[in-house]
Amino acid sequence: CVEGVLAQTHVDWEYLICDNASSDATAEVAARYAARDPRIRHLRFEEHLPQMPNYNRALRQASTESRYIKVIQADDWMFPECLERVVSLAEAHPRVGLVGCYQMRGRAVGAQALALEEAVIPGPEACRRHLLSGRSPFGSPSSVLYRADEVRAREPFYREDSLLEDTQVCYEILRRNDFGFVHQVLVYVRVDNPSITSGFSGYRPYLLHEILLLQEYGPEMLSPHEMERRGAELWSRYRSFLASEAFTGRDEDFWSYHAEGWRALGRALDAGTRRALWWEGLWEYLGNPLDSWRHLRARRRQGGGRS
Repeated sequence: CVEGVLAQTHVDWEYLICDNASSDATAEVAARYAARDPRIRHLRFEEHLPQMPNYNRALRQASTESRYIKVIQADDWMFPECLERVVSLAEAHPRVGLVGCYQMRGRAVGAQALALEEAVIPGPEACRRHLLSGRSPFGSPSSVLYRADEVRAREPFYREDSLLEDTQVCYEILRRNDFGFVHQVLVYVRVDNPSITSGFSGYRPYLLHEILLLQEYGPEMLSPHEMERRGAELWSRYRSFLASEAFTGRDEDFWSYHAEGWRALGRALDAGTRRALWWEGLWEYLGNPLDSWRHLRARRRQGGGRS
């Protein structure tokens, strides 16, 4: 990750390595890089914070002279032209508040949501497309560049009580700014590591996230007909997924995660609802026994047991 920053063709930057009370060799590695390059600052914090409070604490340390701010998560790295390309686009379009790019996520290319000829579009239009299609142009926090004044205008920058804080902050910025996009793979996002995000990936959170975004931003950005149609489509797919998981069996961490999402939607994922989902899953199993058997066999291979 650090070597990726040092390899940037754009050289006018300050890199803050924010050490969240690490217990491994992070402090020694960061101090060695900081001694080697004056553009690197190692900030050691003794109080360990959860992920989003830690990100917010790190962002508060950014220089008041900075014009742009970019998060690069410790598991990820930037390709050499990353800063040069995203900063150049932002400089050329002062109304852009957020710049994205393609990302390599493992072996797949992500954030493929804009047409090739589209470099800048109105921010609300970017959000609208995401709501209707589910294809995110934002990628992960490592994939976007923020205007620094937008970061400083929000305290805290990321919500600390949300399941999808990094996407929500993009929506908030794009309510009043344009969205810029560089059609080049500029970031690599590691997925084969025991990170917080990879731990949740087995819960298949993305349908839930789309429903949460639709509930919060859909009334502002979609027509009533679009809201109704998209909401029905997402809820049908999500409920079918939960029914299948209820029948084949998931642990309590899975249900606690989704119950938190239901509370945000104003619904209750209680014991009675889970029983109803189990019966729906049984019905789906009887209608598609071969697919259901394959799903259950794959779950058992991954170590998942009944709840």
